[in-house]
Amino acid sequence: MVKTIDKIDALIFIDTNILLDFYRIRKSDISLKYLQEMENHKGILILTNQVEMEFRKNRQKVILETIAEVNKISAGNLNIPTILSDAKPVEMLRRAQRQIATQQKKIKERIDKLLANPGTQDKVFQTLQKIFKTPSEYNLNRDNNKRFTIRRLALRRFYLGYPPRKNEDNSIGDAINWEWIIDCASRTDKHIILVTRDCDFGIIYGENSYLNDWLQIEFKERISQKRKIILTDKLSTAFKLVEIPVTTEMIEEENTIISERIIESEEQNEMNEYRVVRNRQRLKLLQEYLSNNYENK
Repeated sequence: MVKTIDKIDALIFIDTNILLDFYRIRKSDISLKYLQEMENHKGILILTNQVEMEFRKNRQKVILETIAEVNKISAGNLNIPTILSDAKPVEMLRRAQRQIATQQKKIKERIDKLLANPGTQDKVFQTLQKIFKTPSEYNLNRDNNKRFTIRRLALRRFYLGYPPRKNEDNSIGDAINWEWIIDCASRTDKHIILVTRDCDFGIIYGENSYLNDWLQIEFKERISQKRKIILTDKLSTAFKLVEIPVTTEMIEEENTIISERIIESEEQNEMNEYRVVRNRQRLKLLQEYLSNNYENK
């Protein structure tokens, strides 16, 4: 939980969902500012090949979401009464529609380039690849032989049902990240900051994030009673905790993304609830039909 911003000496773990949000931020220069600060301070980042894999795995899907947003802007034909067809406002509307269609085409062409050639066309991809290749004692990449030990620990953790993991999880990815975080903490005297918007590591309630109870106690037992481990859903909060520069615009843009993701989640939950109710109604009708037509035969 983060109540006040007290400067601390810490390592930062940034989850995949935070990295993917760089494609959702409306202002590309804000995404690049966050990425630039990450690159400038990559020496304090806890990195794993697991996060790199998940980023590459989901990157295209998130980019395609932007196409759906672009397509929401209508550029269809106007049904204008003949008596108004030569009116100046109508011509202005038609001109605007042609401009929308042109810009939509340019955006789609840009997205095609991002998908086809990320190494040369995608600034987010390029910067993160540099970061993932950082030669660091906190980077669990393919060149780090510790990865085999961490995988064994993660597999045991998964079999025992320990967090962090989702109920439906069938992979040990979260466990790998956690065991590596513990390993990094054990080799330093630094605090740990976890930046994530998933529920794997804990919950978000109001403006605060709370680390899972088991993980909190486990960290204290395996590392230190005095060492801090802080969970936050905001990269800007993590940056401020270690005195990395953050602008007001960066904070506002991140808050906007978080608000939009919450709304999307609530809409999805409402849709799921609607489907459950609808299926119950259908089942009830089917039971009534079977009862009326077959029970007494």
